[in-house]
Parts: sequence; C-alpha cells; structure tokens
Amino acid sequence: MAERRIHRTNAQALDVAQAEQAGAAFQWHFGRITRLGSFEVASASVREVTILWEEGGITSQEGSITDAQWEIFKLAFLTTGRIAVLSDMQGDDWMSDYRFLEAVR
Repeated sequence: MAERRIHRTNAQALDVAQAEQAGAAFQWHFGRITRLGSFEVASASVREVTILWEEGGITSQEGSITDAQWEIFKLAFLTTGRIAVLSDMQGDDWMSDYRFLEAVR
C-alpha cells in the first residue's frame, strides 16, 4: 500500500479530507472512554472498553480487541479520554466498528 500524506490548514479540513479519502459513506463519530479494563479468565487475558458516545448511547465491548486498538484506547484513556471512529456502518453498528480508530486531544 502506498504512503499517503494529507496536509490541511485546520483539524476540520483534515477530518473532511480523511473522510473523502475513505469514501462518501464514511462518517466520524466521537466518544469518551469511561472504563478500561483487562482481566484474566481461564488463563486468557480479556480486554474491555466502555465508551459514552457524543451522538448518544454507550457501548461496552469485552474481548475481540486487537493489540493496536488496545494501545489507542489506553492512550486516549490516559490523556483526554476522547476517541474517534471513522465508519461506514449503518444504524448503531458504527459504535463497535474500530477499523479506523484514533485518540483525540
């Protein structure tokens, strides 16, 4: 995959450029991590994250969190608590779509 660089004059213009690059069906969604946990169950490590979404609603996901996603969740939790997801999923399915996940200041 070729490297892509985007340069814009402000954060809002950058958001628009990233969404355009991803496709017209993609939208940004923002939330705040309210709970982050990791525990052992039957000799397996399980990760859990709870997010309060700005658009309304709260989600809690236990398990199925990749190492890369976990690092982003930890970074967000230890700083501002804010995250953003870029998703093309319909209805409330975007709330658990972590393909494009960012920590936000």
